[in-house]
Amino acid sequence: MEEIEIPTEHLHEHIMEKAEELMGKGEGKLSMYIAICTALMAVLAAIAGLLAGHFSNEALIDQIKASDQWAFYQAKSIKAEIQNLQPLVAGVIHKTPEQIKIEEEIIKKQAEQYQKASEVKLDKHSWLAKAVTFFQVAIAISAISILSKKTILWYVGILLAIAGTAFFIIGII
Repeated sequence: MEEIEIPTEHLHEHIMEKAEELMGKGEGKLSMYIAICTALMAVLAAIAGLLAGHFSNEALIDQIKASDQWAFYQAKSIKAEIQNLQPLVAGVIHKTPEQIKIEEEIIKKQAEQYQKASEVKLDKHSWLAKAVTFFQVAIAISAISILSKKTILWYVGILLAIAGTAFFIIGII
């Protein structure tokens, strides 16, 4: 699967430059705090994006393994049916139906485990993708707060970053 692209990754550099410019004018203490928070949001967004891509890839691999196991399970079932239909050939030892059923159950359980692992990883991917979205919006709103000099927007950005952090934590546990 594709890695989540973060278009705001260079935005924090622009924000830091703007904050330094305002600091030179004596207006920038709050701007510096906003810039630092925004940089932290960008770091969290990047980490969440990488982890979301990782879990997406792992889920895909587990789904492929599950598909392989289901194909193996079906092949075993077909082989068992053919064996039951053929008369015993002299000198060939066939597996008993009980042995075949045991093998099929083992294969079936492994396929189900792979499917469940895939679902868990896709769920983690989903939570992390939501975290990335919240961080990106928080970064954008924080940038607007510096440019417009409206502190309330920074608080909104912080709230969105907190929500993103919650999604991030849920995604990694």
